[in-house]
Amino acid sequence: MTVLSKKDILKLIRKGKIVISPFSESQVGPASIDLRLGEYFRVFRKGKTANIVEGTDYKDFTKLVKKDFIILKPNEFVLGVTKEKITLPADVCGWLTGRSRFARLGLSIHITASFIQPGISNKQVLEMKNVSSIPLRLIPGTKVCQIILMKASGKNKYEGKFANQISV
Repeated sequence: MTVLSKKDILKLIRKGKIVISPFSESQVGPASIDLRLGEYFRVFRKGKTANIVEGTDYKDFTKLVKKDFIILKPNEFVLGVTKEKITLPADVCGWLTGRSRFARLGLSIHITASFIQPGISNKQVLEMKNVSSIPLRLIPGTKVCQIILMKASGKNKYEGKFANQISV
């Protein structure tokens, strides 16, 4: 797989093969696209135990909230969502990762599920954890993460459970 450079990313966006909405060219770096935090979060309810088996739904253990900001305490975990909806062609996939400026404060953007399947058309859910010893204020609109895009061999399209997600 080959990581796409700024030139290649912008070419695919201009051709309509990659669609990001809302989008500004200023979001594109040398080999990634910065994405902003949306205003919806899922906070975990206390006292329930989740069985890690197929069919377990995270929504049964969380509450959806819309916030101007959210405080993430040390060792706390919350789900967020990108402001941008991303549509990729069947031959492009990617990785979602944090930005180093916030990682240095202890913000982890993705615990484990950072792979972006080819052919997706959705907003990306962020599995955010504060691994520092200080509280972190998460403010919607902040460029908290970036997507790194790669050419995939062959063409495939993700059609799983989260194929068209637009909220957390």
